[in-house]
Amino acid sequence: MRSVRARAAIGATLVVAVALVAAGLAVLLVLRANLIDQADLQAEVAAREVAGQLATGTPYDELELDDEEDHPVQVTDEEGRVVIVSKDLRAVTGTGTSGVTPVPSASAGASPSPGEGDGDDDDSADDDEDGSRPGRGEVSSDDPDFSDGAATVDGTTADYRFAAVEATTPDGVTLTVYAGAPLAAEQEAVNTVRGAMLTGLPLLLVVVAGVTWLVTRRALRPVEGIRREMAAITASEDLARRVPEPGSRDEIAALARTTNETLTVLEASVERQRRFVADASHELRSPIASLRTQLEVAEAHPELLDLPGAVADTVRLQVLAADLLLLARLDAGEKPGSATVELGALVREEVSQRTGDRIAVSVEVPQGGAFEVNGSRGQLSRVIGNLLDNAQRHAEGSVAVSVAADGRGVRVEVRDDGAGVPEDERERIFERFVRLDDARSRDDGGAGLGLAIARDVASRHGGTLTVDRAAEGGAAFRLWLPRPA
Repeated sequence: MRSVRARAAIGATLVVAVALVAAGLAVLLVLRANLIDQADLQAEVAAREVAGQLATGTPYDELELDDEEDHPVQVTDEEGRVVIVSKDLRAVTGTGTSGVTPVPSASAGASPSPGEGDGDDDDSADDDEDGSRPGRGEVSSDDPDFSDGAATVDGTTADYRFAAVEATTPDGVTLTVYAGAPLAAEQEAVNTVRGAMLTGLPLLLVVVAGVTWLVTRRALRPVEGIRREMAAITASEDLARRVPEPGSRDEIAALARTTNETLTVLEASVERQRRFVADASHELRSPIASLRTQLEVAEAHPELLDLPGAVADTVRLQVLAADLLLLARLDAGEKPGSATVELGALVREEVSQRTGDRIAVSVEVPQGGAFEVNGSRGQLSRVIGNLLDNAQRHAEGSVAVSVAADGRGVRVEVRDDGAGVPEDERERIFERFVRLDDARSRDDGGAGLGLAIARDVASRHGGTLTVDRAAEGGAAFRLWLPRPA
């Protein structure tokens, strides 16, 4: 019951069941209404046929009451007395009265005398003015009243639909004719349709549930393959494996592609992390080993202690540890902050603190310019310091830094007149622990983390860091950061 297939099958079955029940009820109601309308029409025709005979003055005992079993007739006078009934009618309900025994009437079968019509002109006029009853010799043109009832004809009791039609005889007697139409056919048809629906509904629901189960199972088969492969990848820890991608172009195929893309990124991240740990261990091993050697020599021969070398190794170890901690924070997604930093002032401050640099740094910051960005002052200062350190390491005789507006952001450019960066190496130098000159000593070349840190910080501030050829012939590192919105 917890599987998607089961829930889909149950949900589809319930929806179809509700729809079929609603549709079935609607069909039954419409069918019943149509059949009742037909019964009303039959009852009205039968009632008007008898009323027409009465309006023409046909004596009661000469009325033609055809199909008395299908259309039982009861006629009552103005006082509600039964004057005519079908021959085999033994009981009736739903009409004006339940009586089935005719009551003799003085006017039964009588025809008006030649002079009677003239003497009743006033009454006829009153009837016409009243409008509630038909005139002499007329049948009411109003819609008849219909009612449900039952009748016992020739010993058989059944339900009928009765129509009531008024007619006035030539001698001025207003009679109400009740004629019935059987509802047996209507009830049989409704019961037949209801039975067919009740029989077919369970079968149809079983078919819907089965088809839904099979279709859902087939549709989710690739998902099961993806799940099994993901479980295998988790168990084996082999991120080089990929989940199978179905040939369809549906959501499951998109899920498989996205999963494989995620695995690719995860594999690259894990590989990068492993390489980072290996490189960091290698970089830390050298200063630690050097420092330990010096301390062991000093313990045995204090006079041979190279104190400046020990201090240099300690400083290098401290810088490397700081770089590694900063990279760890950046990889963990540390937010850069939202403080306002004025890059022109930050560049001047950073250069002013570098009094011991091998080459003096020239600063080009336009006066009166506003070069504000949002971010971490400490991290941006670290970026500028790393770029200046890199320029000092490779410059021949000049290092320059400039700040300028660039579109919707601020550009900081650090240039030197060194050998520059080969075009095919301009992206690789931003990787961690990369040194282009393998022959360069570790003390002179650094650990290869400065540019990687600078690009990571720039990227997390929404900016970019690129390298190109400077006008002086060396490298030109361009840091671009967006202005506050």
